[in-house]
Amino acid sequence: MKQKVTKSAAAHRFFLFYAACVCAFAAGVIPARALDYTAVTDALGSLFGSAADANEGLTTFRSLNIPSGGKAEALGTAFTGLADDVGFFDYNPAASCLLVQTQAAVMHNAWIADSALETCAGTIRFNNLGLGAAVKCFYVPFTQYNLFGDRISGGYYSETTAILNVSYNFFSGYYFKGLAVGANIKASYRSVPDFADSKTNELLQGSGLGQSAFAVMADVGIMLRFNAAKRFASREPNLKIGIAVTNLGAAVTGFGTAGGAHIDDPLPTRIAFGISYRPIRPLTLTAEFRQPINLQNILLSQLCSGGIGVQLQVVSFFSVQAGFLIQGYNPRVSLGSMLSFKSIDVQINYTLDLTSSLNPLNRISLSAQLKLGDRGRAEQQRETDRLYAQALKLYAEGNLEMARSTLYALLVRDPSFDPAQRIIDEIEAALEMQRMIIDFQMLDTLPEQQAEQPPLPSSQ
Repeated sequence: MKQKVTKSAAAHRFFLFYAACVCAFAAGVIPARALDYTAVTDALGSLFGSAADANEGLTTFRSLNIPSGGKAEALGTAFTGLADDVGFFDYNPAASCLLVQTQAAVMHNAWIADSALETCAGTIRFNNLGLGAAVKCFYVPFTQYNLFGDRISGGYYSETTAILNVSYNFFSGYYFKGLAVGANIKASYRSVPDFADSKTNELLQGSGLGQSAFAVMADVGIMLRFNAAKRFASREPNLKIGIAVTNLGAAVTGFGTAGGAHIDDPLPTRIAFGISYRPIRPLTLTAEFRQPINLQNILLSQLCSGGIGVQLQVVSFFSVQAGFLIQGYNPRVSLGSMLSFKSIDVQINYTLDLTSSLNPLNRISLSAQLKLGDRGRAEQQRETDRLYAQALKLYAEGNLEMARSTLYALLVRDPSFDPAQRIIDEIEAALEMQRMIIDFQMLDTLPEQQAEQPPLPSSQ
């Protein structure tokens, strides 16, 4: 009977995964033919017309704004205040020291005009220290034609970004979960293929290098976690607040040109404030506010933007997400589903994106996240709980010395377990009270003992 239940559960999970794939594909294909997008665009234009941004498109390395995919995109990219998986790199670098497990991920996001963004990322945590690395590559095919429609050159335009991350959770404890602080160091390279002379059709060697560019930048972020109106049992706080400043740096372009390299347009720097809240165990709400900053001319900064997201944990291995992002004239709506196995999470997203083109875009993104263990933290927590329960039992039985020894052993294993120190203080007070009572009893019995003693014999 047990074997049948196991097979049934596995079949159920496979069916959900297959259904999610089919629904995502159908959502990406059917609306493009079945809906009148002209009417949709006109309606959205009248609703969000005031959000049109005259400073849009003044920054370079725009691929830094493209979401890698995963849960973050499904939540409308409102992820700075949640950042609970390896997708944190683009949103809050402080999160790597808070992740439950070591993770490695591959992500694919199909973008506009046959372009795509591919991402490989990984992170590892050593107690309060988090480390991570990621590589993102955005690419789009490039083909040059002459006046007669003949192909005279081709290749790929690409922007590749490498990221190194470090974070640390300061003042971590049982009641106050600490202040997580983190930073990313990033380097990006824009590769432009060589193009041909339009008159002679001859390929100009090194011509693409003059338009290629290199950028160095940094991200910084913080994360705070609290409990607020929490109605379920969990050690993980249900309220998170994150603040991040991303893409602080500069780009240089014009390699190999006669005039030499020069500073490129500003990078898409921005400040983000995000919050996430779990009012009940299966439901997570996220919200985010962003303010772009033009570091070369603050007056040319883009308008602010914002997004919201919601996640519902349907069962332990299946969750759904939805998000809404307003950034400029047109919004972005996203839907996603995640199927969780023992060692892998698979995320499938569908996005109706009206932010990148006059024509609506139905996009699909996929991600797979490998869960590589927690380096024994869960086992350590179970052992901490066992020792604490044992100490409480000894304390209740009146065996204070043994209870104190057990709690000291617990603190050696987990110095941040504040309840153990609180009980030790109570035990110390109780032992001190016992010593005082014994001293008073000794003082009371001393005169009686002296009276009962026979008089000393006389020397005479």
